Amino acid sequence: MQKIPLTVTGAEQLREELHRLKTVDRPNVIAAIAEARSHGDLSENAEYDAAKERQGFIEGRIAEVEGKLSNSQIINPVEIDADGRCVFGATVELEDLESGDNVSYQIVGDDEADIKLGKISISSPIARALIGKYAGDVAEVQAPGGIREYEVLDVKYI
Repeated sequence: MQKIPLTVTGAEQLREELHRLKTVDRPNVIAAIAEARSHGDLSENAEYDAAKERQGFIEGRIAEVEGKLSNSQIINPVEIDADGRCVFGATVELEDLESGDNVSYQIVGDDEADIKLGKISISSPIARALIGKYAGDVAEVQAPGGIREYEVLDVKYI
């Protein structure tokens, strides 16, 4: 199985989610199943069916998070020495050459990506176009509306 790249922050978020799933969500759903069972006939008990479905979701998510953590490669952006090159974990300042807008993105793992927080997935088209670029380079990104060009203004490892 291939390694899943995660930043230190992303790995910590997954560990926190796993802890919450095991210590809060799992006991709550077990209690809900017990409560629904106490109502009698299970064949027509919607509460029981919903609780069992929720239990299946929680157990599946626990297995998924454990799998990701066990196959993760945790990368600390601060410890990266890529000589100013765009790599996983780097924070990149860009200028959209068409509109002149400046944006800043950190390249992170799929589970950590949140465009509102300025974090883009390593598998996104823009991150793929940026990997290996240096400040001053122009990256061409195939977007749904056509090719967009971004100039790399700065690359930081924070």
